[in-house]
Amino acid sequence: MMPAEGTRHTDNTRLEAFSDAIFGFAATLLVVSLDVPSTYDALVRSLYGFLAFGLSFAMLASIWNTHRSFFKRYPLGDPRTVVLNTVLLFLMLFYVYPLKFLTRLLALLVFRGHFGGDAVTISGAQLPGMFAIYGVGFTAVFGCFALMYFHAAKQAPSIGLGAAEVRTARDSGGQFVIMAGFGALSAGLALGNIGVRLGLPGWIYGLIGPALSIYWIWRHRGDAKPPTPS
Repeated sequence: MMPAEGTRHTDNTRLEAFSDAIFGFAATLLVVSLDVPSTYDALVRSLYGFLAFGLSFAMLASIWNTHRSFFKRYPLGDPRTVVLNTVLLFLMLFYVYPLKFLTRLLALLVFRGHFGGDAVTISGAQLPGMFAIYGVGFTAVFGCFALMYFHAAKQAPSIGLGAAEVRTARDSGGQFVIMAGFGALSAGLALGNIGVRLGLPGWIYGLIGPALSIYWIWRHRGDAKPPTPS
């Protein structure tokens, strides 16, 4: 008999504890450069920097929650899972810097003329490189999640997954393939210098939501009630 989902999961595994430590370190890297202000004017200027921190932290928290959901559903500790998880954590540490730079740039654009935080210097000729770096990182992170979910589906007998759960794992893997694909598309547009000055490589991420909605409707057409995406 398949064990209940709650009994399959153990919070205090070494793999998850190590992963949480790395995510915590990545969050520290997002804010480590923010100095404690010594004057009121410096305090006001630093508040603008927290907008960029908030945006980047929200993205990091979203990735952490995706990671948490995976191990809650699929408590795997086999060598392939360890390797994929280690690669993912390495990528997260790499991903922090492009993410932080990009959110600081967005904050600068939002508060144009009023932004008092650290300066962000980038020329028009460097924009393709910025979008490409971010796109490659985005693709790699969610590509790792896709591989982890596909691997979980293959390991169904070892963790007692039922047919419906195997299907959900495969469908979730497909979801992350789509997300990784948008990152690759953004990087490709940037490298080809297509619509870069209009921000097309950045705006393309806005299509992820509609694309995933179509994907889940397609994957579960005919079902009485489509499952909630991971």
